[in-house]
Amino acid sequence: RYVNGHAKKHYEDAQIPMTNHKKTEKQEKVQHTVCMDCSSYSTYCYRCDDFVVNDTKLGLVQKVREHLQNLENSAFTSDRHRKRKLLENSSLNSKLLKVNGSTTALCATGLRNLGNTCFMNAILQSLSNIQQFCCYFKELPAVELRNGKTAGRRTYHTRSQGDNNVSLVEEFRKTLCALWQGSQTAFSPESLFYVVWKIMPNFRGYQQQDAHEFMRYLLDHLHLELQGGFNGVSRSVILQENSSLSASSKCCINGASTVVTAIFGGILQNEVNCLICGTESRKFDPFLDLSLDIPSQFRNKRTKNQENGPMCTLRDCLRSFTDLEELDETELYMCHKCKKKQKSTKKFWIQKLPKVLCLHLKRFHWTAYLRNKVDTYVEFPLRGLDMKCYLLEPENSGPESCLYDLAAVVVHHGSGVGSGHYTAYAAHEGRWFHFNDSTVTLTDEETVVKAKAYILFYVERQAKSGSDKL
Repeated sequence: RYVNGHAKKHYEDAQIPMTNHKKTEKQEKVQHTVCMDCSSYSTYCYRCDDFVVNDTKLGLVQKVREHLQNLENSAFTSDRHRKRKLLENSSLNSKLLKVNGSTTALCATGLRNLGNTCFMNAILQSLSNIQQFCCYFKELPAVELRNGKTAGRRTYHTRSQGDNNVSLVEEFRKTLCALWQGSQTAFSPESLFYVVWKIMPNFRGYQQQDAHEFMRYLLDHLHLELQGGFNGVSRSVILQENSSLSASSKCCINGASTVVTAIFGGILQNEVNCLICGTESRKFDPFLDLSLDIPSQFRNKRTKNQENGPMCTLRDCLRSFTDLEELDETELYMCHKCKKKQKSTKKFWIQKLPKVLCLHLKRFHWTAYLRNKVDTYVEFPLRGLDMKCYLLEPENSGPESCLYDLAAVVVHHGSGVGSGHYTAYAAHEGRWFHFNDSTVTLTDEETVVKAKAYILFYVERQAKSGSDKL
């Protein structure tokens, strides 16, 4: 419907013979041409511009679905048999997998593009490889949203359905469960995207969206929904019973703590000093991710292999974020002692680091008329990102507690925020994978470090190991 318009073309061709004739009521019904998606089995009517949820009296739509399902099952069975033979005939150890960087991964599952939904797919694949976060959702009991005649049967959503029967947490859980099972090469996140449309109006339609903006909305809405009831038990109670997420690690944002704030939540100290009277103001702000500017001196286009000037590193971006800064005329601070807006300085300290440190590089910025992309390569470490020097009280941290290892990277390919394409690199059981919608391929560390990162996910190091400090 939205990618290459093949089925829509059939609908438009069917309309041509009727344009010069007066349509009867019978002919009017004939014109409701529908098509079925062979991946998700949803049926779409172009005349109504909506999904079809009813069926014919003879149940013909359901018969087509069952026929397609049987075809897919037989094809899948033979495909699985072929893959099993491949595994039996070759010792796919880690060394071999690293050498064959372009070999398709056998156990990983891609996410189908539903029409410019690569921004969502890249974020979902990244989150699915943050083990502590992903495991929490996969272990949640399933929520049955349907009853009566439709119990146990798959539903085919329409945009006109009510909001009261959707659960973002449930669809997110189902999507995560579908990944890394090795049972299919690609999964269609159609049901999750439908819920996203319902509860996040900003993402309705099929235009390209910003992956970072989607991630923030997704985490915020998961956090809000998790604070509600779950089969009569508060989800925050379930979180408290999880021994791996202790109370001391929680950071509350908008109410009770959830797995979102326990994993991604950190605290910033915002320190503002009046330059006229010297009054100091301190404020503590919770965060789920840090948005870092790429310093202006590195913004001219530069690739990793060019040597004409200094290389921009992640440390440069972090230093730019935390260094003392004088606020300009448009950001004058209201000094309570002077009783008026005054020139002042601002500095950020990290008061509490999260278990998963999410760093967003601000690659899109506004000029007079356009939102341009900063295409600068930023060097980032795969292991041993040391955050100790950005802490408010570094002396209270242990030697290993501030070290982070990379778990996933989201990359934007192209020039503009409203165009281009998103993919993700993520580490799973010691191997790196490249997630490009339906296609998942094995890759190596050398390829990952060359990526022009947009969002970086770093996981707090647990065990003592060798570190390559930043």
